Amino acid sequence: MKSIENYTVLIVEDHKVEQKVLEEKLTNRGFRCLLADDGIEALEILKKEEVGIILSDQSMPRLDGLQLLIEVKKQYGEIPFIMLTGMGTIDSAIVSIRQGAVDYIQKPYNFDELLSIISRSLNYYRLNEENIKLKTQLRSRLGLNNMVTNSKAMKDVLEKTKKVAAIPNTTIAIFGENGCGKGLLARAIHAEGKRMEYNFVSVNCAGMPATLLDSELFGHVKGAFTGADQSRQGKFDLAQKGTILLDEIGDMPLDLQAKLLIVLEERTYERLGSNTSIKADVRVIVATNRNLEEMVGNGRFREDLYHRITAFPITIPPLRERKEDIPLLANHFLNYFREEFGRPLPGISKEAMDYLINYSWPGNVRELKNSLERAAILSDNELLQVEHLRGRAKPGEPVSGMVDFNFKLPEDKASLDNIFSKVKETILKHCDNNKSKAAKILKKDRNIFYR
Repeated sequence: MKSIENYTVLIVEDHKVEQKVLEEKLTNRGFRCLLADDGIEALEILKKEEVGIILSDQSMPRLDGLQLLIEVKKQYGEIPFIMLTGMGTIDSAIVSIRQGAVDYIQKPYNFDELLSIISRSLNYYRLNEENIKLKTQLRSRLGLNNMVTNSKAMKDVLEKTKKVAAIPNTTIAIFGENGCGKGLLARAIHAEGKRMEYNFVSVNCAGMPATLLDSELFGHVKGAFTGADQSRQGKFDLAQKGTILLDEIGDMPLDLQAKLLIVLEERTYERLGSNTSIKADVRVIVATNRNLEEMVGNGRFREDLYHRITAFPITIPPLRERKEDIPLLANHFLNYFREEFGRPLPGISKEAMDYLINYSWPGNVRELKNSLERAAILSDNELLQVEHLRGRAKPGEPVSGMVDFNFKLPEDKASLDNIFSKVKETILKHCDNNKSKAAKILKKDRNIFYR
């Protein structure tokens, strides 16, 4: 962390004696000082030197302190600017502060008081600089730019996501199969948005009884239910001003869905057992691998809540539908493991890459990452080979009991005969045209492929 005394102070003062006295005192305290007789000279210095803070007299020839302040803010942004003046009117102080001065001190001033103002100002701007750097690092690590893709479908998803990330209150619904990156996309939305400096809180709604999930989300007061010996904050409390992800929203009990609808509509919630409303200043993101529209049809999901959460839906395509991403993702993960393991990991052999591309990845990106992590551990600082990816079937063989029936037919061609023909084609391709293996999977005689 940069010491305060290592900053350069630009002293803008047309009275030479005052200028030299201030320079001497600040130099004795370890500051480096640059001197200017007026605003014009100060702007010339700023073109050549990096300045940490500016101390400027208000009344000067050619370009006075207020005009200099306006130019500094216009050209250089957030350089702390302290106005020194012998005029000492309230109006001039107010104008200086409104134009962006961090403080205003009247001559003759107490040097220790001035030094305290300088230290406070530099500390504030130093923390602000560090905060900006941390935000930049967070965006680079968790933001949308960290989500690599060559797929047009996925690029469209990221472009759409970037637009909604900038709108801090819009509720977002993320759909997609398990392992496709719904949680990662939710974190990227948070990292890209205006709420990023506050908490990102994730709640899995699956497998919890309604009362327990109610308490988990909204908290409870003492005595709200048996065992509630003390009051407890909920996840919405922790996510205030930030983002909350409600994962597996399709598993939320119906009575709690009604409460969530009120939160989204009225932007308030109540702790379990309480009648006091709390403002919900939070972005809500929901995620699911379920077909909510179908669940609405059979009464397992509220229609009004469905329409409320799907104001901005995003669907992440499964990895099998964007195989062009597999080499890019594989190398991305391998770079990550190089850094994580502190090992060279030269790369992936052509055979291993073909092997990855030909696999259907029912577990999507999560499965790909886990597979490569295991392979990276098993390899002995050599190119990753097919044998390192143990647990994966070879291309052309049945893969962990999974067959990828990813085909579409026009409505006028969607007869059972045509569908079965497509199934047979898919099975034969899956088995590398081995009819005996294909027939075994279909539990039919191999002659079915000749008939």
